[in-house]
Amino acid sequence: MAQLIKMPAVAADSATGAIAQWLKQKGDMVAVGDAIAEIETDKAVVEIAAEHAGVLARIVAPAGPAQLAVNAILGVLITEGEGEDEVERALAEGGVTAAPATTVSATTAPTHPASVVEQVVTHNASSEPVQSGRLLTSPAARRIAAEHQIDLRHVIGSGPRGRILKDDVQRAARTAVSHAVASLAPATQQTASPAGSQASQGVQGVQGVQGETQRTAHTSMRRAIARRLSDSKQTIPHFYLSRDCRMDALLALRREIAGDGAQRVSVNDFIVRAAALALRAVPAINVSWDDDALIHHQTADIAVAVATEGGLVTPIVRQADVKTLRYVSTEIAALATDAREHRLSPAQYTGGSMTVSNLGMYGVANFAAIINPPQACILAVGAAEKRAVVDDDGAIVAATVMTVTLSADHRAVDGAVAATWLAAFHQLIEHPVRILL
Repeated sequence: MAQLIKMPAVAADSATGAIAQWLKQKGDMVAVGDAIAEIETDKAVVEIAAEHAGVLARIVAPAGPAQLAVNAILGVLITEGEGEDEVERALAEGGVTAAPATTVSATTAPTHPASVVEQVVTHNASSEPVQSGRLLTSPAARRIAAEHQIDLRHVIGSGPRGRILKDDVQRAARTAVSHAVASLAPATQQTASPAGSQASQGVQGVQGVQGETQRTAHTSMRRAIARRLSDSKQTIPHFYLSRDCRMDALLALRREIAGDGAQRVSVNDFIVRAAALALRAVPAINVSWDDDALIHHQTADIAVAVATEGGLVTPIVRQADVKTLRYVSTEIAALATDAREHRLSPAQYTGGSMTVSNLGMYGVANFAAIINPPQACILAVGAAEKRAVVDDDGAIVAATVMTVTLSADHRAVDGAVAATWLAAFHQLIEHPVRILL
């Protein structure tokens, strides 16, 4: 009996998703548990596992930016002896009479003249090695490749496990166009015929692309980020508290820990564990707002902001207050890697007590972050830098100081509660041995 492949509910807060790529093609054998397609959600790219065995007889929804609702029909599996009649019958029973996807409206980027595009493709096919097997590509890389008609099989990836990234495709497009322009230029100089005039116009058009604007269709992740942060800023009454933390003791402790030859612990690892311990000390701030009630969280789950190619992702370190500093450090590193490779599961980024967003490594002195719902707080961390401070004896001395800013939801958290939490966090940072306990 033919089986329909449907869009799964890959995340609790996502009603739609897009097919990033099909991992099985029409005619391929499929076993139960095989990964058959990748679905791009607002936070990650998730593989769909086959629930039935058979042959992939029809792909109903091709890969692309089309937003598909949960339970939308993606394809059809058949078993031995079945054919097109069974496929059509299954689709009819599923209510499919046309493509179920609604394509996101977008204006495509300016295209190159046909003669140049043909030479771009010819250059790629002739001068680059062809990769075989499954291609690991990012959604942005696939989108740019489609816009520039670049065959990804001829692109060498620079990402983890050879994954093809956006920069790889952009570099291939620039190289291909430059070769095409160079090959066309002599022809325009040697002839004044109408054909030569058209070629000259084609070269001028390619050269002019560099100064023109380009529209790129939004990914599911970018749309979700825009929607969630707009809603947060417009509907949540933010208030902000800032505090300077002296970092000299913490940095000295970090150097001492690094001397034991074990895994390196970052400053951000200290900050994440300190935030969790402060939540334990001030449980009144470990809450979320709901229209009917205030939700009190029983564990200190800290989300860590990670910058990825498609946007900001916030995987969560669960129960960070009861884990050792080294364990927290190892978990953050693993989560960050999974986030950048789009391997996070919804359970790894859903919920959480609060978020830590650290821009200190970029030299940012201080900033105020936007709350990540349903959480009620987010801590923005600036750079640790040398400043002149007044010590306990009244002398002006040089010290390493870090500014942090807490953004809080005033519906769920009062100012005094937020200030108490920030004081507890400040004490832990300035007396970092407590973070190890």
